[in-house]
Amino acid sequence: METNTQTPDGIEWRLTPGLTDYAAALAEMEARAAAVAAGTARELVWLLEHPPVYTAGTSADPSELVDPRFPVVPAGRGGRYTYHGPGQRVGYLVLDLNRRGRDVRCFVHAVEGWVIAALARIGIAAFRAPGRIGIWTQDAAGQEAKIGAIGIRVRRWVTLHGFSVNLSPDLQHFTGIVPCGLADYPVTSAAALGMSSDPATFDAALAFTAEAFLNSLSCAGENET
Repeated sequence: METNTQTPDGIEWRLTPGLTDYAAALAEMEARAAAVAAGTARELVWLLEHPPVYTAGTSADPSELVDPRFPVVPAGRGGRYTYHGPGQRVGYLVLDLNRRGRDVRCFVHAVEGWVIAALARIGIAAFRAPGRIGIWTQDAAGQEAKIGAIGIRVRRWVTLHGFSVNLSPDLQHFTGIVPCGLADYPVTSAAALGMSSDPATFDAALAFTAEAFLNSLSCAGENET
């Protein structure tokens, strides 16, 4: 059963159980962003999972689509190819940067920090890697591995898309693409690291750290882009 709550500053926090069709979610997110921009809807944090799908960002290179065993859907976000599927928590963020500071770089940095803080709550030491967008950690072999992806689009200063975090997906599904164009690094998950992969536990970690994330957007607006 889907649950909807509201944060103290009026953001709708939506949890959708089961698997949500990617194209349907994309259409709903875009409609919500247009409504937020028009001032007729609240901002939204939407947590969900998708059936297996490869999504193509605006910089997707067809040579990196190695084995398209699942549907390939244009995403409209920045970046290259990524995978979504069961066991991966996706967070769509429809937030109004007109009221939070018009600084896209600051926003992306804040989203990364939010996911890193939430992962720390479930015992995973994650970090940023210079020159490589996304969320990184060390896998069981001690190698730097990607555990989360960030993909953002901004339209009329309202954000779309957001992040995905690998809790317990089938990591073999990532081999159909070059994830985010980074062929030299593996992909890992909370389950592969022996940590909790329960979506409710991770959702609670996100909720616990959400206020700090929103406060970190105060750096925005200093350098409008």
